[in-house]
Amino acid sequence: MTQIQKITVEMRETIALFMRENWGSTLMVSRGRAHLLDQLPGFVATEDDRIVGIITYEIKENDCEIVSLDSFKEKKGIGTKLVEYVIDIAKKQCCKKIWLITTNDNTNALRFYQKRDFMMTNLYRDAVKEARKIKQEIPLIGHDNIAILHEIQLEKMNI
Repeated sequence: MTQIQKITVEMRETIALFMRENWGSTLMVSRGRAHLLDQLPGFVATEDDRIVGIITYEIKENDCEIVSLDSFKEKKGIGTKLVEYVIDIAKKQCCKKIWLITTNDNTNALRFYQKRDFMMTNLYRDAVKEARKIKQEIPLIGHDNIAILHEIQLEKMNI
């Protein structure tokens, strides 16, 4: 059975290790802004005391940005559940929209979020070149051997 709980201070070190393994570091860049994933609020999904999913987010004014989402058991509803928890927090904080950035190679994320009523709103051409100035670990080639070049913004309005 999957358990979802808020990320606690005690979990930060484990989260940092996880992020380094999966993202190359705890640093995430979106729209030219650096985020330290292990310092953000979020939720963790566990099964039998093992992490099977993590989501981090940041709320600024009336916007909630999903900064990272990892589900280590695909097609089991874990990612969906984690997103729902963030939507619930955003509603309680009176956010007007939830948004996120993904890269052009991440077709899984594009499919996942569109199925959950997020709409593509912006394409930032060659934005990853700028992001690499902040985070050099971003690879040149991503999923399905696609060059990682652009950022794509998706939004869920009227939450």
